[in-house]
Amino acid sequence: MIPKNVQPPQTESIKYAGSKLKIIPYIIKEIAKLKNVRTILDGFSGSTRVAQALAQLDYNVTANDNAIWSNTLANCYLRPASDDKTIAEILDHLNNLKPVDGWFSKHYGGMPEDTKKPFQIKNTRRLDAIREEIDVLNLTPQDKNVVLTSLMLALDAVDSTIGHFAAYLAKWSPRSYRDLTLKLPKRFPVRNDANTVLNQDVFQAATADSYDLAYLDPPYGSNNDKMPPSRIRYQAYYHFWKTVILNDKPKLFGKATRREDSRDLNAPSVFEEYRKDENGQFIAIQALRKLLKETNANYILLSYSSGGRATQRQLHDIIHAEAKLVHTVAISHKHNVMASMNSTKSWISHQDKLVEYLFLIEK
Repeated sequence: MIPKNVQPPQTESIKYAGSKLKIIPYIIKEIAKLKNVRTILDGFSGSTRVAQALAQLDYNVTANDNAIWSNTLANCYLRPASDDKTIAEILDHLNNLKPVDGWFSKHYGGMPEDTKKPFQIKNTRRLDAIREEIDVLNLTPQDKNVVLTSLMLALDAVDSTIGHFAAYLAKWSPRSYRDLTLKLPKRFPVRNDANTVLNQDVFQAATADSYDLAYLDPPYGSNNDKMPPSRIRYQAYYHFWKTVILNDKPKLFGKATRREDSRDLNAPSVFEEYRKDENGQFIAIQALRKLLKETNANYILLSYSSGGRATQRQLHDIIHAEAKLVHTVAISHKHNVMASMNSTKSWISHQDKLVEYLFLIEK
């Protein structure tokens, strides 16, 4: 249920399990209560929907994420680039390229009779032609971000997945039969100096500058101690987008043809870490404590799920040890698609529901 009198701005992005689209009205309402908030850090911007909404409300937003594809989305929507007419001409050129059989078709394209592929080969052939041409065109970095965002949105509209690239559907999704077509991203006017986009570790972004408020939505490790430690790391679900942005044709492994650098033991997020430190404390919980302590902001708005590693008691202790809890909002909603997968039911089925919490904290 959306709070009364709160109409969030329109945003767009790819399908994303961690998207805060449904709770943006609550985020806006909490921030609007505060006086003298102009600068906001979105420390884990992900799909960038929160950053997009806040920027449209005339806050000066710094969007940070360590994923390169998130950085591309943020640059598209938060930073100025060429006008729509110029971008439309580029997209029209790309849409009219002759499809080719290339690297993406080899690894991610499937014939109509195939299964377990994320895209039908007619669309990966278009992807192969378009992605190579983008690197040939003499685009400014900002225009390239807009064009790559258009490509991501187009691919997201014709995929055969449940929103990530760790496993693929056994039968082609209805949308996978559509033709890949680049369209103008729905950008909004931005001032040249209004917003900043970072591609950093969150601790660096949260301490290098000062903010009126920091919105923090860390990835959550499961709170089930029996969860298998070999499960896929959060960022690894979106390895394909990294490859689209970099076009680096990496070494791949496994049935889902994941990037080699997305293996589960390669630089996992400390906030998803399931291990304990030498003192018997969960590393993820200690990282959250450290982040709340070191973030250079007058206020922190923390998103956290009841399915996260930290228990309600631990969150209470962490928050009260480092700052003053001003307000808490609990938002109940059904499991998202990823949480309903058979492969994860074993470690979320003990919960009757997922609750998203917003903790407004004064430093």
